[in-house]
Amino acid sequence: MVRPGWEKYFMEIAIQVAKRSTCDRRMVGAVIVRDKTILSTGYNGSIRGLPHCDEVGHLMEAGHCARTVHAEVNSVAQAAKNGTSIQGGDLYTTNSPCWPCFKIMANSGIKKVFFREFYRDERIFEYAQQSRIELIDMSQSSSFGPSDG
Repeated sequence: MVRPGWEKYFMEIAIQVAKRSTCDRRMVGAVIVRDKTILSTGYNGSIRGLPHCDEVGHLMEAGHCARTVHAEVNSVAQAAKNGTSIQGGDLYTTNSPCWPCFKIMANSGIKKVFFREFYRDERIFEYAQQSRIELIDMSQSSSFGPSDG
């Protein structure tokens, strides 16, 4: 068995976190790391304490499920809830962040975003460059299977 490098290790954890997602339209997991230490995780799911998509169905608005809080936002919120600074951290996510998630991560101090699959919004590349956030596409890594969503 070959010991995985840190980037692969944290992405594999994000893939496991995605399995907790409760919105089957897109199962996404996120892990925030600093200094090789996990600070927070998050997955797609409803507002804490409210019914999930897998229980009551999707709440669709303009082609998106509005019931779901995205994995990246949930990972930032979990860190905030626990009083954990994520300033200067790296975020591993199974899908590249959507535009609203990218803005939240940028304002939270995330410096690198590793993603396994591109999702939808090209704006993140331009604004990542302008805000000095490094985006790292890990989709070419042959060790990952097909996306879970």
